[in-house]
Amino acid sequence: MTTTLYGIPNCDTVKRARAWLDAHGIAYRFHDFKKEGVPEPELDRWLKTPGWETLVNRRGTTWRRLDAAAQDSVVDAASARAMLLAHPSLIKRPVVHWTEPSDVVTAGFDPTEWATRSARD
Repeated sequence: MTTTLYGIPNCDTVKRARAWLDAHGIAYRFHDFKKEGVPEPELDRWLKTPGWETLVNRRGTTWRRLDAAAQDSVVDAASARAMLLAHPSLIKRPVVHWTEPSDVVTAGFDPTEWATRSARD
């Protein structure tokens, strides 16, 4: 299995993450949310690990554009799931499904954590 990076190609964080993976020789498949959508079975997994609180990007412009009632409605995994399917840009990017040697999912780009992970893997 290959590591999969999920995101949006024009996102600056996704661009930095892809460049980091390329520079470190880590093979990956890119899943474009805009073209391929959000894979619901994977989303269900992400809501558990790394968790719905981590997955909902409350710092981005998509979140700020939501009205207060919509923001206040995100209170648990089920409400987060509905909101993330309706607004894929709310997903903290990139989401990475690391497959070797452990099966782990992370959200966001942290070069220090990634370097530690790649050294372990």
